[in-house]
Amino acid sequence: MRPSKTELAAAAGKTLPDVIAPDLDVLFCGINPGLYTAAVQQHFGRPGNRFWPVLHRAGFTPRLFHPSEQFELLRYGCGITNLVARATAAAAELTNEELVEGGEILEQKVKRFAPRYLAIVGIGAYRTAFGRPRAKLGLQDESIGKTRIWVLPNPSGLNANYQPAQLVTLFAELREAAQRER
Repeated sequence: MRPSKTELAAAAGKTLPDVIAPDLDVLFCGINPGLYTAAVQQHFGRPGNRFWPVLHRAGFTPRLFHPSEQFELLRYGCGITNLVARATAAAAELTNEELVEGGEILEQKVKRFAPRYLAIVGIGAYRTAFGRPRAKLGLQDESIGKTRIWVLPNPSGLNANYQPAQLVTLFAELREAAQRER
């Protein structure tokens, strides 16, 4: 059931739990939860977000998962967290300071859980949070401990710069890299 306008408004500032465990193949990192996601407590939960279909088509999951099945990702070596924990109506509401602080918190989380890859979905947020204004999509030169950083486009339906097939190709490149290193 879809959240009401009242429930969406009440979700502002809420957080949701990470889908995380030690030694994952890939830890996906969103920018921050949207109001819909926070209201339903499911990462990338808004209908129209392309994360789950892209994840499946790129080969990370054997079938299309519903956002309510988010913890099943752990069985396939994947997890989800966010750069900034608090929910907003739009990522544009976040300040640069929040993104930088979120990057510092994310670094500590990555050091603690040690995934092989950290996949940040949102190049603009990555550039700001990690002070890399010229970063491009794909594998980055730096790492966090032994964790390699990979940047992907934001799969939000609002990101018209990337069509689903392009997203699948970019996500599949990460999956192939992670599989090669097993």
